[in-house]
Amino acid sequence: MRKIMIKRQTMVLLSACLAPFAMLHPDLSLAVAANTEMRVTISADRFNNLGVTLGKLEPVAQIPMLTAPAKVVVPPAHEYLVSASQSGLITQLNASIGDLVRKGDVLAELNSPDLLSMQRLYLKAENELQLGSLSNQRDKKLFEEGVIAERRWQETHSQYNAFASEANEHRQLLEIAGMSAAEINRLKSTHRLNSKLQVRSPISGSVLERMGVAGSRVDMLAPLYRIAGLSELWLEINIPQERAAQIKIGDKVVPENTDPFAEKISAKISQLSQNVNLENQTVLARAIIDGKHPSIRPGQRINIQIMQATATPAFKVPNAAIAQNEGKSYLFIRTPDGFRVTPIAIIGKQNEESVIGGELSGDEDIAVKGAVALKANWLGLGSGE
Repeated sequence: MRKIMIKRQTMVLLSACLAPFAMLHPDLSLAVAANTEMRVTISADRFNNLGVTLGKLEPVAQIPMLTAPAKVVVPPAHEYLVSASQSGLITQLNASIGDLVRKGDVLAELNSPDLLSMQRLYLKAENELQLGSLSNQRDKKLFEEGVIAERRWQETHSQYNAFASEANEHRQLLEIAGMSAAEINRLKSTHRLNSKLQVRSPISGSVLERMGVAGSRVDMLAPLYRIAGLSELWLEINIPQERAAQIKIGDKVVPENTDPFAEKISAKISQLSQNVNLENQTVLARAIIDGKHPSIRPGQRINIQIMQATATPAFKVPNAAIAQNEGKSYLFIRTPDGFRVTPIAIIGKQNEESVIGGELSGDEDIAVKGAVALKANWLGLGSGE
């Protein structure tokens, strides 16, 4: 008799606690005796009035491992430092930071006295080469006619080769100085010296930095521009050292934000550093961004998520579909007479959704909205037994 009275008192207490909720959801059955601990019973004719929305589990092949900050950088092999090939006065700068330039575009112009000396030496070498060529042809003909000895023709021919090498050397020096082949040929034909030196872009890319100032004098090899080719970009990711062992080469990297353009961007981990940063105790990971994306720029900082392929079945569900109780997570799975309360494991979170695992087939209908009402009824029934 005492046990029956205690149970009746418990039922009265439960009714008092759940009375406000019952006023909001009068269609939700509170018949404690008709339900088990892991089940919520709802009559079929009243189900549509509860505000519960059903949905499906979304299978996923990759799970979010962690969120970390990342910086967009240019690979070292795609970055170039444009320098002044000769000393001189900067008379014009044609590119600014952020400009897109093509290979061969004139970035700057210098007035270089040293260029005049190089042009003069080149013309002198060309004149000597012409004279040597005439002597070589003459002695070759005389040797073939038997007028001169072979040794004399060999000496003349050797001298001609020396003239050709010297002329070729001075021509290459002019090319290194920044003169194009057309400009050198024009110099050769007109013999008109020009102190204007044009500095051209070695690649097609974007100007990252400008170091030169118009009107200033610069020495040979003084840096003028820093240019980067944007055909490939990397992400440098700072990973907490205690989580570094979980990251693997080939893991997928996606931006954390919900920008519709950024969602299409993906990268893959290509390298994990063997060193730990002493200042922040993080491990540097490098990821190569797939394809070209105008919304991603060198120097940009973004928050990313590292995704990893899962060998066990995993599913994506809205966070609102998950009920928490005593540190555990549950889903409400539709049954003919209501819902079955199924325990799950939360593997990771991504924005407003969670990736879960558990004893699920993937075909279940789950409550994606109204889980709060179902949880309240379920907990009430559990307390009443």
